[in-house]
Amino acid sequence: MKLLIKNGHLIDPAANENTGMNVLVEDGKVVAWLRLSEDGPEDAEVFDASGLLVAPGFIDLHVHLREPGQEHKETIASGCSAAVAGGWTSICPMPNTKPINDNAAITRYMIEQAEHSGLANVFPIGAITKSSDGVELAEMAEMKSAGAVAVSDDGRPVPSAGMMRRAMQYARDHNLPVIDHCEDKSLSAGGVMHEGRVSLLLGLKGMPALAEDIDAVRDLLLARETGAHIHIAHVSTRGTIEAIRQAKKEGVNVTCEVAPHHFTLTDKAVEGYDTNTKMAPPLRSQDHLEAILEAIADGTIDAIATDHAPHHADEKALEYDRAPFGITGLETGVGLAFNELVHKGIIGLERLVELCSANPAKIFGLAGRGTLAPGSVADITVLDPELKWTYDLAVTRSKSRNSPFGGWEFVGAPVATFVAGKHVYSRSK
Repeated sequence: MKLLIKNGHLIDPAANENTGMNVLVEDGKVVAWLRLSEDGPEDAEVFDASGLLVAPGFIDLHVHLREPGQEHKETIASGCSAAVAGGWTSICPMPNTKPINDNAAITRYMIEQAEHSGLANVFPIGAITKSSDGVELAEMAEMKSAGAVAVSDDGRPVPSAGMMRRAMQYARDHNLPVIDHCEDKSLSAGGVMHEGRVSLLLGLKGMPALAEDIDAVRDLLLARETGAHIHIAHVSTRGTIEAIRQAKKEGVNVTCEVAPHHFTLTDKAVEGYDTNTKMAPPLRSQDHLEAILEAIADGTIDAIATDHAPHHADEKALEYDRAPFGITGLETGVGLAFNELVHKGIIGLERLVELCSANPAKIFGLAGRGTLAPGSVADITVLDPELKWTYDLAVTRSKSRNSPFGGWEFVGAPVATFVAGKHVYSRSK
């Protein structure tokens, strides 16, 4: 099968290209770039990308798909459907399924379910410790052989520095990034939002920024000592950003990501007690949000990841203290990046593609992805930076509706998604 994506503007930071170009695809691979004046093979299917941006497929390093075990919230198929609608050609699910993805059988199951859905690629993240209980290391090598691309205990961060040190040594030997949800539970226990003036006024127990900062500093020191690749998930505080910035200067093998809600909303959004503003790490104060924007602009932050965390409506309907943490994000992440970063002049389009495609592929070592250079996998995200649209929760592709962005208006969106040259999504006009 041949495909010609014609008349588009190609942005490929990994290949140092930002120009008008036709992209020729055959049998799931990019085979050539052609000048806009070239028609390509007569037998090729043509997608007209006039006025649109053509980018290497976007890769979300941090999602929760809930299968196996909590399919009423999300299945791998429904998550993949939401992903391609949001412009993500590949997604990396965290291991906090039921049972925990701490062995090769579950890793293989997740990949097979994704292949069966025929939509987005799924690259699972395995657990650091068995059952993510922080006591005994999981079989990282076996999970990697089965297809895992990193390890993490996610929302149950390894409490023991000794165990985390051994985990980093083991992961380093198997060339696996260690993903760190930085939270000292002894400081954040019982908290439901950011600790500060707003939490005091609302009468809600806070989670101090210090809980994130302390854990980040500890594990950056361990990464420096072990030489492991540490990836800091959903950075939300000024202190963590400053620690990462310093660690990078010192040559520590550290990368990091930010979630769109953390560069969009502050803790003031909690004032209406909407449980769709409850997430971990929590929405922080304006000072922390400004630090995030600075870090996105100066290159300290390496990737945008949604932390898509679906929950059933009945769970989110509980009191704020009792409702679960997390929001959906696959279908709004790119729109928020356009609204809050591109159109406000924080970053340009090339940096957006770098944050959502080139860098994520590099961080998790996804060979053949993050670029559209000839020979690469034809995962392609087509964007319209000026498209005006409204996010309608009633037609979301996720099985869950727990988003604070229902009814929000956006400018900029993915309009078509191709996975291995297969046209898996088009935005209806």
